[in-house]
Order: sequence, then C-alpha cells, then structure tokens
Amino acid sequence: MANPAATATQAQAARAEGGPAFNFKAVLQQMIQLNASDVHLKVGRPPVLRVNGDLQTLDMPALRPEDLKQLAEQIMTPRQVREFTENKEADFAIGVPGIGRFRVNVFQQRGTVAYALRAVPYQVRTVEELNLPPVVSEIAMRPRGLVLVTGITGSGKSTALAAMVQHINENRNANVITIEDPIEFLHRDNHSNINQREVGMDTGSFSAALRRVLRQDPDVILIGEIRDLETLEVALKAADTGHLVFSTLHTTDAAQTINRVISFYAPHQQNEVRFMLSSALQAIISLRLVPRKDRPGRVPAAEILINTAAVRDQIRDMTASLNIPDLIKEGTVQYGMQSFDQSLMGWYSQGVISYESAMFYASNPSEFALRVQGVAGSSDTSWEGFQQDSTA
Repeated sequence: MANPAATATQAQAARAEGGPAFNFKAVLQQMIQLNASDVHLKVGRPPVLRVNGDLQTLDMPALRPEDLKQLAEQIMTPRQVREFTENKEADFAIGVPGIGRFRVNVFQQRGTVAYALRAVPYQVRTVEELNLPPVVSEIAMRPRGLVLVTGITGSGKSTALAAMVQHINENRNANVITIEDPIEFLHRDNHSNINQREVGMDTGSFSAALRRVLRQDPDVILIGEIRDLETLEVALKAADTGHLVFSTLHTTDAAQTINRVISFYAPHQQNEVRFMLSSALQAIISLRLVPRKDRPGRVPAAEILINTAAVRDQIRDMTASLNIPDLIKEGTVQYGMQSFDQSLMGWYSQGVISYESAMFYASNPSEFALRVQGVAGSSDTSWEGFQQDSTA
C-alpha cells in the first residue's frame, strides 16, 4: 500500500506543475462517510473536518488560492459573488446531487478566500431520533407564543427547530411561514402548508420579510435568528397576537436568554418589555452537544424552561434577579422542566456519557459531583427521574 504522506507530497508536486485541480466533491464524500458536521477550507492547509466535535485534517494536499477562487465560481451565484465582493463574506446553501445539502459561509482571511460548510441532512430527524426530551414535542404543539431555541454555534439549534416544525407538519393543519438566511432543512407539506422564504432569493431582506409576514395568514412563524431589535419586536408582536413563533439566540442558557432579550431595549423601555416577554414567552430550550462514551457520536444535554405563573412573575419583577435554577427545580415534575445538570445526570446514569464529559459540560460541577456521590438533601425529589444508579 502506498505511503499516504508520500502520496500527498506527490500530489502537491503534481499540482505545482499544473496537475489536477482540487476535488471538492471528494471532500464532501469523505465528509458524509465520516459523518462529519462541518468542513473547513483555507489556503495553505488541507481540508479539515469536524467529526463528533473534534477537528480532523484530511490526507489531501494543501489548498492553493486558485483552488478556492475556482470553487467560488462553481458554487456561487452572481448575486452571492457581488455580496461577497462588497462584504467580504456571504451565507448560502447548496445541494450536491448524490451527496447532500450544505450550508456555506464563505469569508476572507489574510486576503484569501476561506469556507466553512455545514452538512444539512435531506431527511429531517424527529424529536425522538435526536434524543431530545419528550416535552419538546409538547412545546411544538402549543397554539401560540414565543419558543426560543438557544446554544452556541454547532449545538444543534437548527436541527432541533427542524424537528419541531416536522412534528407540527405531521400532527397539525397549520400554515407555516419560515424566514431563513439561508434555508437549511427542506420541508415537504404533509398536514401543514409550509412556505420557506430565503433572504436574497425569495425576499429582498430579512426586515422586509418580517414586516409582511403577518399578512400571509400564518399560524406558525419560524425566524432563523433574532439578530436585532426589529426582529425581536416582530417576534414578540406575532407571539402576543396569537401566533406560534420559533427562533434562535446565541445564548448559553435560559437565564442568559431572558437577559439578552431585555438588553435589546433601552433601560427606560425594559419594564415594558419584561411584561411583553412574560406574556408572549412559551418556552426556552437551551442545548449543549456532549460526546458519547458508548459509541461514536454526541447527545444533547437540554435545559428546558416553561413559562409558568412563577416564571412569569419573576420576569416581570424589576427588583428581583432571575433565579432560573430554582424555578426549573420547582417545575421539573409538574411541567417537564429540566436543568443542564439534570439532563447530564440522566445521560451519565444510563452510561451514555462519561463522568469527565458530564463534569465539563455541567453548569454547576461541584454540585453535580456531590449528586453523583449521593450527597443531596432528602427533600429534593426533582432529580429522581434523572439519577438512576449513577454510583454503580
């Protein structure tokens, strides 16, 4: 068998002499074969994949500036090229026949073109297949209100939202309008009528689509991301007038999400927005993807906050600081709420994740360690559904 390093060196030499060009399709094929979530392309380095959260460099020649310029000509439309030329970055989605669908971010670094591609499955996975808590399906079937799915980049927000929209599609006759930049998951009508609008292709701008979305007779509205005050105001108004609204925020947990929403407004408006948010909010679902120990892959640790009367009262109270952990603890049994640490304890108790991973992703590692050791107040029953035989 040929030496891979020698093969790569020979390929680089051949390309330097005008040999074969960069094979973009071969990179995507390897990406799918290895079940990678992302691929990174930059000048001077071979393609890099993210597999189960870790970066792996492919055994391929380092990329040249002309490779990535030619790739731009192949996969970008004239409008996207203009956008990239003006802004030095652009977002769009592509479909590659026989391989899959990908979300693409093209940007400039050190004066050269670079890419980050995210694999988007053709088939939307269900809430159960994603190992999300069953309460997520119940939240998706709420008749109205604002549902926020939060987490860092790559935590599964878009995938979870797609699963919730699919659950609606399979169980409810609803008119669903999505505004995305770009469209990632493609939905086919089942019981629901789904219209997916992509910024740049189907509407001139995000704000233009938002201004008119309430005139399109929606039951459910999905806003790809709350990026600014205008987007937030439309989301709150739509939720307050009887629509079910889904969106995402790049926040790490429910408490930070509520504070982020309030911080969009000037201090003199925050009392008013607290009342608006307290009445419009249905739930916050925050996600962290944790490596499995039982087999390759990751599972979601999920914090779930349901807007109960107690939560509503605390959001409205300007004099009180948010105490989300206690509110979740109080609502675990009755409403299906759960904290990150409870979610992690459930996975750890089942032997799905390691103790080290659970501690790394825990919100309160010291308390989690005590829980594992069996040190806890006898009156606290909120962990009973999550803590099985974790001391074994």
